[in-house]
Amino acid sequence: MLIVTTNGIEGKELEVLGLVKGSTIQTVNLVKDIGSGLKTLIGGELKGYNEMMGKARDQATSRMIEEAEKLGANAIVGVRFATSAIMQNAAEVMAYGTAVKVK
Repeated sequence: MLIVTTNGIEGKELEVLGLVKGSTIQTVNLVKDIGSGLKTLIGGELKGYNEMMGKARDQATSRMIEEAEKLGANAIVGVRFATSAIMQNAAEVMAYGTAVKVK
């Protein structure tokens, strides 16, 4: 599956199949959350949150690809990611784009 952030693929004719999306809501465990809270006092990278968001992006992308495959797509164009806080220490990550068939 070809995935691009551009709205087209140069030199290729595309058949638009529709919007596809994938999302997940993730949170870190309590121990990592307490560690991250202490890290805010001294500064530095919040590795537990980086890992959580990386996993969430991967899962959202996989779900978006599954939806595109069900439509018969072989590519997704215009891919974007959106995040939002759902509750304290939990975030939703959504991946979305346009499923297409490259001719």
